[in-house]
Amino acid sequence: MNYLEKYKEYPLTYGLMLISIVVFILGALSPSLDQYFYENGVLHGYSVIVKGDFLRLISSTFLHSDAVHIVMNMLSLYIVGTMVEKLFSKTAYLSLYFISAFFGSFAAIYMDLGVQAVGASGAIFGLFGALAGFAFVHRNTMRNQFIAFMKNFGLILVLNLAIGFAFPSISISAHVGGLIAGMLGGFIIAKNAKYLGLYAIGSFLLLFVLYKYFLILYNAV
Repeated sequence: MNYLEKYKEYPLTYGLMLISIVVFILGALSPSLDQYFYENGVLHGYSVIVKGDFLRLISSTFLHSDAVHIVMNMLSLYIVGTMVEKLFSKTAYLSLYFISAFFGSFAAIYMDLGVQAVGASGAIFGLFGALAGFAFVHRNTMRNQFIAFMKNFGLILVLNLAIGFAFPSISISAHVGGLIAGMLGGFIIAKNAKYLGLYAIGSFLLLFVLYKYFLILYNAV
């Protein structure tokens, strides 16, 4: 199978990877452009909550701090994303990805109102959570695969916590926020694909409530 055929099979996963890689290369080649990306695209609690710069919730997922960061995230996105793209519709995939990213960002903001963060980890963990939700729904029809998956699931969670404690710059809260959002979404959509709209609407209503709550917190400090 050539690269074009692979792209046609997993257009969303490769598309998301391509955007991140292009942005990283452009930033590496141009310090001024890299500075622009950082100033205008990084997740920043104050800018998102007080200034209403919600675009940062999306742009920050395509920014990465260094080569190791982007390589690890793109490898994870490739492994998990292609699996999700096989099991869910294109609309469900994108919904899971960005809703997980939003909840991951809000979780990071909740832990630190002044947070400044980049990366697609929250979204990627959301996709991983979606696989867990899907596996749980179909646990009776895919028992052996479910058991194997849950073992790997637990191992990855433990490793993530260990890495997070070893490197304080990594936001565990963003990972957990994205994971929970994706797991819930994967469970709901696997139950009935028609519930995708309900999941999306419910998610954005909850995000709106969290946003209002954060406004109160900012006014209190």
